[in-house]
Amino acid sequence: MLVHRKNKTAMAALAAVLLVGGATTACEGGKKDDGGKAAAATPSAAASAAGKPAQGAADATPAGYLEKVKKNSEDITSLRYSMTGTAEGQPVNMEASMRLKPSVAMSMKISAQGQESAEIRLLDGTMYMGSEGQWLKFDMKSADPQAAKQLDSLGAASSGENPGDRAGDLMGAKDLKNLGEENIDGVKTKHVAGTVTIEQMKASLATLGPDAKARQEKSVQKMEGEGIKTMNIDMWIDENDRTKQVRTRADATKGAMDMTIKFLDYNKPVDVTAPPADQVMDLAQAGKGGSGQG
Repeated sequence: MLVHRKNKTAMAALAAVLLVGGATTACEGGKKDDGGKAAAATPSAAASAAGKPAQGAADATPAGYLEKVKKNSEDITSLRYSMTGTAEGQPVNMEASMRLKPSVAMSMKISAQGQESAEIRLLDGTMYMGSEGQWLKFDMKSADPQAAKQLDSLGAASSGENPGDRAGDLMGAKDLKNLGEENIDGVKTKHVAGTVTIEQMKASLATLGPDAKARQEKSVQKMEGEGIKTMNIDMWIDENDRTKQVRTRADATKGAMDMTIKFLDYNKPVDVTAPPADQVMDLAQAGKGGSGQG
């Protein structure tokens, strides 16, 4: 069955989303070039050593840009993004549409070199994997409690590839700097970058609200499990103070991670539906010796 050959690819892609920290990031396209590399720089604190800047000047600093991104992320109800790069030594190329409110749902299309494309749909606590009229159905919460925990890191309300989370991480970088203006797909952006440690991410959890804290704790735990100790983050912020692109790089136990997420749009309708019942094999029913359809 074609869908079985796609199972490994789809699960690897989902693991990449969890590792990067969407949904995301998700959360989370985008060309990699020398402009996306984070270089060493004087700590941002030194810039204000002579005194506290005025409010207008503070808003024009890298930290000020990121604070606006965090604030705007609270209003995100849906988003569409592409993700390309390498995670756990495997190439990743996908595009996802995610609804965060009022209920969580996601459709993710995945392609891998030398393999046919596949799709993952997350809806009402159930994951569907497949394409071309052949799907596997996973009731995550009843069939695999551990997988359900991973799904929750994508699926709690306001979870997924939330641009505000990465902005919050980057604000903790001691070497946070402004790398100037760049165009991403014709969009004018401000490029900021820095390096953060897992310990810095942990320390910042105390400043977060309940939902963001729960989401970020799972993200940090996932990265720790992968052996990640530091992460280089580059973020490109558009003129509406929203993330246009973010690149994350880190060394992990199973190989280097280098992922670029490009946010294609925000707050547009996202409609995710379950595949037709006659095209679905229910793994729980199949395991019990049932017909496997439904």
